[in-house]
Amino acid sequence: MKNRREFLFLYDVSWANPNGDPMDENKPRIDEETGINYVTPDRFKRTIRDTLAGMGETVFLREVRKEDLTLLDKSDILKQYFDGKIDNVIKQAIDIRLFGGTFAIDTGKKKKSSEEETSERARGITGPVQFKFGRSLHRVKPVLVKGSSVMPSEGQKDKTQGSLPERWVVPYALIVFYGIANEAASVFRNEKGEIIAELTDDDIFKMLKAIWIGHKSSTDVISYSKFGHEPRLLIEIIYKEGTLTHMGELDKLVSINTDKMDEEIRDIEEVEIDLSKLKEKVKKYKDKIEKVRYKLGDRVRLKEDIESVFEGVKVEKLDLEGT
Repeated sequence: MKNRREFLFLYDVSWANPNGDPMDENKPRIDEETGINYVTPDRFKRTIRDTLAGMGETVFLREVRKEDLTLLDKSDILKQYFDGKIDNVIKQAIDIRLFGGTFAIDTGKKKKSSEEETSERARGITGPVQFKFGRSLHRVKPVLVKGSSVMPSEGQKDKTQGSLPERWVVPYALIVFYGIANEAASVFRNEKGEIIAELTDDDIFKMLKAIWIGHKSSTDVISYSKFGHEPRLLIEIIYKEGTLTHMGELDKLVSINTDKMDEEIRDIEEVEIDLSKLKEKVKKYKDKIEKVRYKLGDRVRLKEDIESVFEGVKVEKLDLEGT
């Protein structure tokens, strides 16, 4: 990868939980000061990783279970699938080339203790692709939905009827994510300084495909709590080779227009996506941009079309659903 890139991705969630907080009853994550629904980069990358694995790519950070159904940890996966060599992980695993990772390395030495534990040290791999926290473009009010079951739960006193499970969802949230791919970190070297792998343009395209279809049709997102996700807009800005700057904070250059109160929004057709601020920023950077690629989802209304927003820049459509 020779060119710096920026990414802007919008998807919406309808009567689902985009990212529950396990420390708070798995409620959707809400900024209490603003009412904004936010999603962690870890959740976002998890969807990408799961989808890449479903596409047949080698992924390091994934769930692998033993015969007794317990999960393998990173050390076990490293030994079982990559011969215990981190260089092999970098060469083979697309998620590590994209996002990096931290590994514990067995030094073979022994600690001076009664237990004689094996000594380890950490080796960190810096990933060239990073994403900020995702956030909704409007205030969101979570809802606690109470269901019913034909079977009583364990410990239920009244066994004459089913249990009443509860789950938190958001009726609607239009969420924006911003990311960057840094070409300066796209070459990976071993501890001797030798080049062992590079993040390629093809890796980036596979990531974009995983972002799009992962928020629509991956097994993970079609689980009960995640069903109801739909990708709406994905923009990739590719800068000219040698460009050492970028626009930055693209997520803050997106807003919505609607005649409804924020918490009343229930569908993508009830909002208009406004990229006016992005258009103004593009005017200052268009001479540094090689081209822009994008994918627009169904039923999306833009205040101005993408070609107008990136006037004076080469614009191409992305095919992210083809084989």
